[in-house]
Amino acid sequence: MTDHRDEVEQLLAEYRRSREQLADVQQQLTAVSESASSDDGLVTATVGGRGVLTGLTIADAAYERYRPAELAAQIVRLTGAATAKAFTDASEVLAPALPQDTDPQALLLGTADLTADEITPAGQDRTPSADDFGDDESFEDANWIDDSEWQRSR
Repeated sequence: MTDHRDEVEQLLAEYRRSREQLADVQQQLTAVSESASSDDGLVTATVGGRGVLTGLTIADAAYERYRPAELAAQIVRLTGAATAKAFTDASEVLAPALPQDTDPQALLLGTADLTADEITPAGQDRTPSADDFGDDESFEDANWIDDSEWQRSR
């Protein structure tokens, strides 16, 4: 009977160590934060360890330098770059807590043992560019407010 109690005590101690390690890893993952800035420093995107956008800084001069589609493309590009850096940091935090042959990046991405073909649907294998946002047409001077009702009521 004593053998069973010792075994249970060992299992409980191991469980407590695992929980402490998990809590520590979670705290470290929560602390991961990476940023990426445009070459001119006008746009900066910041993401957390799970790749979620947590901050976006756009200098006033960015509105003069970039057309809306270009600014959108910059934000998407910078968020992707910051996410890649954050995932690298998160992988380094997570790796020691995982079994030896487990890929932390795949775990973070939720891809496990899937192949690239299984993950990426056809036609979605590239990062969007400014061309994807319709650079052919500018909407900068367009009036988006229908003020015809307001004009008649005056």
